Amino acid sequence: RTLMPQRSSSAQRVVPPRALPGSRVTLHASAPFGAEGRLPEVSVGGLPARVVFLAPARLAFLVPEAAPGGHLPVAVDGVDTGARVEVGTLMTAGVHQVDSPAFDQAGGLYVTFSGSRGETVPVSVFRVEASGERREFATGIVNPTSMAVGPDGHLYVSSRFEGAVYRVRADGAPEVVATELGVACGLAFDPDGVLFVGDRTGTIFRVELGGATRPFAQLPASVAAFHLAFGPERWLYVTAPTLNAYDHVYRVGPDGQVEVFHTGFGRPQGLAFDASGRLHVADSLAGESGVYRFRPGGVEQVVSGRGLIGVAFEPGGDMAVASDETVYRFGAAPRPRARQGRSKATGPM
Repeated sequence: RTLMPQRSSSAQRVVPPRALPGSRVTLHASAPFGAEGRLPEVSVGGLPARVVFLAPARLAFLVPEAAPGGHLPVAVDGVDTGARVEVGTLMTAGVHQVDSPAFDQAGGLYVTFSGSRGETVPVSVFRVEASGERREFATGIVNPTSMAVGPDGHLYVSSRFEGAVYRVRADGAPEVVATELGVACGLAFDPDGVLFVGDRTGTIFRVELGGATRPFAQLPASVAAFHLAFGPERWLYVTAPTLNAYDHVYRVGPDGQVEVFHTGFGRPQGLAFDASGRLHVADSLAGESGVYRFRPGGVEQVVSGRGLIGVAFEPGGDMAVASDETVYRFGAAPRPRARQGRSKATGPM
């Protein structure tokens, strides 16, 4: 006889609560699953899901590749468990991201086609409308890498090949605003509207009015890219993947002082703050790939997804997560999954 767990929202939950097709999540229950010698049959939104782990009250499965976006019911042996998993909705594919996408105030999402080093691609930046339509936005930027929407409402894009930053006008025409920035990667504006740029070789530059640049802080070099985001307390948060087994999240004070904020991530990349001031980081560690959110006392997994490198928040609160080729969207704030790690005081996160 198959033993089914109690049907209650407190007893049955999926962690993390959000996932992309093909990614792994775990169903937690208050009673054992399955009969001896047999794996239970799991479905998500009526589609069969592959079970990859079974413990007395925990069952891990892969979200079906064909699962549509939305809050989908999870059933075990044909019985609705009451648990739901939110599957991301595909926004766009066939892109080439090396950092997070970027939302503008109208809800449009900018994505890049970065290309290999020195490659000139037909379209550098696309804009995905709130309706889901994708259109060409900017051309002529070689190796577009990181993006940020400035206080003037324009999109700013770094070129790691040229060591430059472009401002893109509303008509899609790019103009250089800063040069001699090394292997220019991450971009972020502070609360005063000052632009900061991460050089992959280790320097974070401050771009003064008029385009003059000066070194602001020094970090270890990265093998991939620098990723930047300003927190609500005016500190700059930085990830810079290396060849180490584990990498840090750094933060930089207003005076340029660098400190380690969190340890324990495998390959932290894109990072962003939500409207509540909580830091989210895309990380890829074997078996634990996804997006993680900081909270007082720890870190919790909020999205499961293979190869995620970027995360961004729409002004209305929606979250976009990006791999190097695809971008998916989620709607509501997820319930967390705790993850071990060590971090500094989290403040409002």
